[in-house]
Amino acid sequence: MRYVTFSSGGAAVPGVIEKDAVHPLVGPASLTGFIGLSRERRAAVEIGPGLALESVRLSAPVRPAKNVFCVGRNYLGHAEEIARAQNRPLDLPKVPAFFTKAPSAIADPGQTLHLSGAVSCEYDWEAELAVVIGERCKDVEQERALDVVFGYTCLCDVTARDLQRAHQQWFKGKSLDETCPIGPWIVEAADIPDPQALDIALTINGVTKQSSNTQQMIFSVASIIAHLSRGMTLEPGDVIATGTPDGVGMARTPPEFLQDGDRIEVEIQQIGVLRNAVALTPPA
Repeated sequence: MRYVTFSSGGAAVPGVIEKDAVHPLVGPASLTGFIGLSRERRAAVEIGPGLALESVRLSAPVRPAKNVFCVGRNYLGHAEEIARAQNRPLDLPKVPAFFTKAPSAIADPGQTLHLSGAVSCEYDWEAELAVVIGERCKDVEQERALDVVFGYTCLCDVTARDLQRAHQQWFKGKSLDETCPIGPWIVEAADIPDPQALDIALTINGVTKQSSNTQQMIFSVASIIAHLSRGMTLEPGDVIATGTPDGVGMARTPPEFLQDGDRIEVEIQQIGVLRNAVALTPPA
């Protein structure tokens, strides 16, 4: 099942996609509210009449109140390319390196990302598998960690590399407005029994920049949830971005960054394609 947040001339509402039609979920005011219901109550929610998918506007499936949780350097190839670009030895993390993106960074599927050249001139791309938590949980054992997952979606972690360097940490360069598109929908966990077997790719203007598989993660989805939930409560609708594979712009020779008019596509097997265009204003 694919879950969405959509609008058709009115307020955005939660829904499900069946074939080429989207059906509203009757009752819950938001998809996050639906996810927060018990499994039994979710199963009892009625589905309204369908609308043609092409006739509605999709929004980010969820907009959590919390920051988006993220994992840095979680693919071996990406860790290697960063070490190479920074001319330092490869030092793999012993535990996941967590950081966050502000909720105000979230953008919709299909949305043009308005980026300011006066703020940064090094906007980079990162394709990521995002996990949506399905129940309130804490201290989750790795063996049952996938049981607390509601579903999976695509995410693009747009990053201002020059701000990362200037501030000597990741939060500011990761949290600019419209730098976290998510979607286009959430595929429920039951339809993806093994999140460590998904092809993941990113193209810019049709040219492949990243191409890998989630089996290359250093820390699996289950391991990430176990580490993150240790001593900290996760809630329904929380989003975890699980890291990006190699092929980012900063590690290329010469480095490459997003340009005005670029078209970004993040594609993940069994989920779909997240598409966004870039509108980059020139520096003042």
